[in-house]
Amino acid sequence: MKKFPLPPFTLETALEKIQLAEDGWNSRDPERVAQAYTIDCEWRNRHLFINGRQEIIDFLSDKWERELDYKLKKEYWAHTGNRIAVRFEYEYRDVNGQWFRAYGNENWEFDEDGLMKKRFASINDLSINDSDRKFI
Repeated sequence: MKKFPLPPFTLETALEKIQLAEDGWNSRDPERVAQAYTIDCEWRNRHLFINGRQEIIDFLSDKWERELDYKLKKEYWAHTGNRIAVRFEYEYRDVNGQWFRAYGNENWEFDEDGLMKKRFASINDLSINDSDRKFI
């Protein structure tokens, strides 16, 4: 299976890949999101180490059960060859109605078929008031 665009990335194709990732995550569909990753993809997400599509699906299913009304924005940082770096922020509320904004950086590495084989994410959360939301 190929996931276009393929590496090596140009600025244009890196931006396209980032937008596709943002759209996928904003779908809040773990199965859809997992299809962008290799079967044996390696993740570091905060303090967690996640390996393979099934663990990605399980992680995202749990995440979006807790992080309600999730909305994400990714922004290009850099790219070279088969790697892309992004900064991101997203907002969500918990089951008690408290809103949060998460900030972070991700480093991505892709295989020759355009599937992400490594994702390393550093993320920090900040509680916010409903009136401080950016992504309505």
